[in-house]
Amino acid sequence: MKKRIKLIRQNAGLTQQEFAKRIGVSRNTIATYETSGRNPIDAIVRAMCREFNVNEEWLRTGIGEMYLDSNPDVELSKWFGQLLREDSDSFKKQLILKLSKMTDAEWKLLQKMLKSPCD
Repeated sequence: MKKRIKLIRQNAGLTQQEFAKRIGVSRNTIATYETSGRNPIDAIVRAMCREFNVNEEWLRTGIGEMYLDSNPDVELSKWFGQLLREDSDSFKKQLILKLSKMTDAEWKLLQKMLKSPCD
């Protein structure tokens, strides 16, 4: 499993510290998983699979496809989950909050602006 954990992290382009933060463990814990025979507990395996859209059977056994099929709803829910963990004054969080307060007329205007060719 250690090679598969490392592959997930590398494919995500993350350091051990960044990967650890995303799943709620320490960098040393990730280093241990990647270099020793120690396997993560079930909750950590599920967190890795959820956070990185990885097939749990593949992570545990190497059987099957590495990644699960995705769809816009899954992608959005993962993105919103990350957004909710950001500081309340982050730009992304403030932007989404402003968008959430737009009226239908404002949404239509925004849609029209985005469809118009730029000069």
